[in-house]
Amino acid sequence: MARTKKVGITGRFGARYGRKAKRSVKSVEESMKKNHVCPQCDRPGVKRVSAGIWKCRKCGAVFTGGAYLPSTPMGRTATRNIKRIVGGL
Repeated sequence: MARTKKVGITGRFGARYGRKAKRSVKSVEESMKKNHVCPQCDRPGVKRVSAGIWKCRKCGAVFTGGAYLPSTPMGRTATRNIKRIVGGL
C-alpha cells in the first residue's frame, strides 16, 4: 500500500475517519514507534512491548511507563518529587 508524505502511517485508513482524527493518530503512533532512550543504559533502544510495558533491546531492561510514551509528564513530576523528598532525608 502506497503512503503519501502527508498521511504517512495513517494511509492504511484510506478515505475513512476524517483529517483531524487521522492527524492525531499519526502524531501518537509516530512518537510511540520511534526509538526511545533507555533509563538504565542511556542508549536509544527502547521499544513498546504492549500498552504501558517497554523493553530496551540493548540491555534487556523491562519497565513500565505510559501507554504511548515510556515516560509521561506526570511520571516525570512524581520522580522529581520522590528524589527531592528522599534526598532531604
